[in-house]
Amino acid sequence: MYQILKTEGRAKRAQMTTVHGVIQTPVFMNVGTVAAIKGAVATEDLEKIGTQVELSNTYHLHVRPGDEVVKKMGGLHRFMSWNKPILTDSGGFQVFSLAGLRKIKEEGVYFHSHIDGRKIFMGPEESMQIQSNLASTIAMAFDECPSSVAERDYVQASVERTTRWLERCCTKMSELNMREDTINKEQLLFGINQGAIFADIRIEHAKVIADMNLDGYAVGGLAVGESHAQMYHILEETVPYLPQNKPTYLMGVGTPANILEGVERGVDFFDCVYPTRNGRHAHLYTNFGKINLMNAQYETDDRPIEEGCQCPTCKRYSRGYIRHLLKAKEMLGMRLCVIHNLYFYNKMMEEIRNALDEGCFMEYKKHKLEGMQQNP
Repeated sequence: MYQILKTEGRAKRAQMTTVHGVIQTPVFMNVGTVAAIKGAVATEDLEKIGTQVELSNTYHLHVRPGDEVVKKMGGLHRFMSWNKPILTDSGGFQVFSLAGLRKIKEEGVYFHSHIDGRKIFMGPEESMQIQSNLASTIAMAFDECPSSVAERDYVQASVERTTRWLERCCTKMSELNMREDTINKEQLLFGINQGAIFADIRIEHAKVIADMNLDGYAVGGLAVGESHAQMYHILEETVPYLPQNKPTYLMGVGTPANILEGVERGVDFFDCVYPTRNGRHAHLYTNFGKINLMNAQYETDDRPIEEGCQCPTCKRYSRGYIRHLLKAKEMLGMRLCVIHNLYFYNKMMEEIRNALDEGCFMEYKKHKLEGMQQNP
């Protein structure tokens, strides 16, 4: 159940009740591709830094260790010892990112595994079966993510096929949720809006999938090469045609600024690898801008990454020490940086929710963006 608590312009403050707990939105989902956050971040770390939703990757878990293995272990929640909501993507993005390893047909997609080269087939039914085996809280529909520079005719045909695939996902999901051996019989299904940067195709697709009464709706195929201005334009054009009484998810986005702009345009759910990937490379988010701890100026800096930050890293360790760990290639350095970055993102989402509760989101957004332009 999804309930809007407050609005400010198009921005929504809501909560979503699931079988694995209540999600307060807007929310940033912490990306654990293979059922783990890269950088040696444990489940108890996620609990300490305010993570609400963990996101895992259907394709990668299907390849290794195998979704059947995860099912035998009791599903993803038991497998990774996480009792809050989990969203699994459908494998559709790998259709885009592994372009050199796949062939798209009406029945689905033929892959070569990026690990050992073995042949894999995944269509809507296979994706739903894998996600049912994983027993995530929210499953994503299987789609194709066309390139942002794809020709209009290709995008139109791709979107029409994605709609046909969505219908097959719905049928399969209904069947799976009724099976006796299904771990999570209340698994939710989100559909995905596609259309590259063609606003009219996006709008038409949004209208079609809105009529399918899904549990939620994602905007996919953005942040894949188009400009920020193009992304914001597509959101402005498309989101109003998605059901306002259902959660809206902007897939794979993004920077703190992208998230603030997305919230203003009506988005509830976000995910991105930026905080973890950047953290592993010493790029750290603060309210005064991004810093690179590898810079020589931090060698003897005894301050925390950010003064006043309440993350486990900043409460105990100095910039100089963490820089030393990174230079020495000690995994602890990466871990401490990733924990800080994820805390920053989760804390920012909490601030966004509070600002919406208090009716001052636009003021908060302006102040946040101005602060992050500074140099700490």
